[in-house]
Amino acid sequence: MFRNQYDTDVTTWSPAGRLFQVEYAMEAVKQGSAAIGLRSKTHVVLGCVNKANSELSSHQKKIFKVDDHIGVAIAGLTADGRVLSRYMRSECINYSYTYESPLPVGRLVVQLADKAQVCTQRSWKRPYGVGLLVAGLDEKGAHLYYNCPSGNYFEYQAFAIGSRSQAAKTYLERRFENFSESTREDLIKDALMAIRETLQGETLKSSICTVAVVGAGEPFHILDQETVQKLIDSFDIAGTEEGPAAAPDSAAEGGSAAEGGAASEQGAPADEGVAPMDI
Repeated sequence: MFRNQYDTDVTTWSPAGRLFQVEYAMEAVKQGSAAIGLRSKTHVVLGCVNKANSELSSHQKKIFKVDDHIGVAIAGLTADGRVLSRYMRSECINYSYTYESPLPVGRLVVQLADKAQVCTQRSWKRPYGVGLLVAGLDEKGAHLYYNCPSGNYFEYQAFAIGSRSQAAKTYLERRFENFSESTREDLIKDALMAIRETLQGETLKSSICTVAVVGAGEPFHILDQETVQKLIDSFDIAGTEEGPAAAPDSAAEGGSAAEGGAASEQGAPADEGVAPMDI
């Protein structure tokens, strides 16, 4: 559990060259409810699973609008995601005030990554326990980035993070070659299909998922529940098949354990239901 005391401080290296506190933060992302993103040449779609702590509570918001051309979906600690989204809003406002033009998506992602990296190099700070899918549109086209708690960032055609995200990744990997030419409706359909893959047989309804869109001539906005339900009904994808989701998910369990010795070696909690904070 204690890694011979190499995980008591974020600035302490292990003999194997690892920072365990950073890896624990990345594990918090895996424990969070799933979030997915995919893009074409003109549009980006974000989707997430709404998970409530109990039947008596509402779910936490997982998709945030940053600016008219940028939005984020998060997986991990919701409070950390809220703070980072507020930081991103401030950067967009400051840039727009200074240069009278929208902040390029890539520049904002780099600034966000730099902010996350500082927390891996200061003993009095802790890494942010949240992963962010940043969707945006600028003069260079549509973009989808993933920002990691380690300070790394990557641009993707499509990606999924959070618990049971491997099932969604498997679906996206089978279809990603068509995404660049996809229409807005096709992207939304694929997003809903990917979300369904993470539900492990649970019926897909608008009450358990959130979808947001940004594109050419379309500012970033979150679709209301009625619209999402109509789309689910029209696409006829509310099925409860467990087959397609179960197999990739079981592969995911093995895959995540193999990826750097994540869950078992780091001493992270195996039961995501016992997390002390909402993720």
